Amino acid sequence: MKGVLLVNLGSPDSPTAKDVRPYLDEFLMDERVIDLPYWKRNLLVRGIILNTRPKKSAEAYQKIWWEEGSPLIIISERFTKKVADQVNIPVALGMRYGSGNIQEGLEKLMAQGVDEVLLVPLYPHYAMSSYETVVVKALEVQRSLFPDLKMTTMPAFYKNADYIKVLGNSIREGLADFEPDHILFSYHGIPERHIYKGDPTKFHCQLNKSCCTTNSVAHHSCYRHQCLATTDMVIEHMDLGENVSSSFQSRLGRDPWIKPYTDAEFERLAKSGVKKLAVITPAFVSDCLETLEEIAMEGKEQFEEAGGVEYKHVPCLNDNDDWAQLMAQWIKDWEAHNTLPV
Repeated sequence: MKGVLLVNLGSPDSPTAKDVRPYLDEFLMDERVIDLPYWKRNLLVRGIILNTRPKKSAEAYQKIWWEEGSPLIIISERFTKKVADQVNIPVALGMRYGSGNIQEGLEKLMAQGVDEVLLVPLYPHYAMSSYETVVVKALEVQRSLFPDLKMTTMPAFYKNADYIKVLGNSIREGLADFEPDHILFSYHGIPERHIYKGDPTKFHCQLNKSCCTTNSVAHHSCYRHQCLATTDMVIEHMDLGENVSSSFQSRLGRDPWIKPYTDAEFERLAKSGVKKLAVITPAFVSDCLETLEEIAMEGKEQFEEAGGVEYKHVPCLNDNDDWAQLMAQWIKDWEAHNTLPV
């Protein structure tokens, strides 16, 4: 019997330094998140970051924590239920880091008689630190614990026409009572070296103005290209005009990350005369610490301190009914015809 495992990022069990610390340890020690040799990663994470970061991160989580628990977990659970209610095969939820992990999700499916799984990383774009690490971890668990389980992986869906339509309609709804001077699509940032590492040609990706618009096999694994493509397709779908741009948030460390940086864009846009700014965060399908605290709260402060007047963060797709219906349709297509979205 077929089944589906939806996988999202994960969350600490509570907004306390005690629970944030092991979550950050698992997350930052992932070689696809911080791609340094083990000894350097261990020294950086366990020798430096974990001595100060858990307390600061816990304070940030406390700002966005819901009464029911972690927003990302609650949203993911609501989405999973909506999807499961529309299909005829089992659907489970797993997290890449923290509680409710991928192994637990697969165990729930196998307990229902599932022997063939569709793995769905809940990331629209391919990046080694998000989509790829989910796939690698799931395959490791499958090969070591469930060798007879067949697994198929849903591809990154950043340019799927139906997904773009759902995303665009959600943005339109989020802007129903707000007329911005400018719309900023802010994506999760990654180090520039991740782009070069992911380039199978080893020469196409130059992080310039033309490489992401010049057709290449490198685009299948180029996060920057895929993010910019999503922005372009939403602009076309919504007929947004020219007052739209893209940027990248959440840097860590001193190495260069892909540009432009979102925090710098908040200041630049405000000083250029933008008074009303809307920010979209389509690297995530579910709101999380990064969108709810860094962008919705800190971003607002940064924009207003630089001279901006009105600021609106448009929520992620979350458990949007159309989004759940689209995922359910993708699952039905796979169940009946073994077809996946393109």
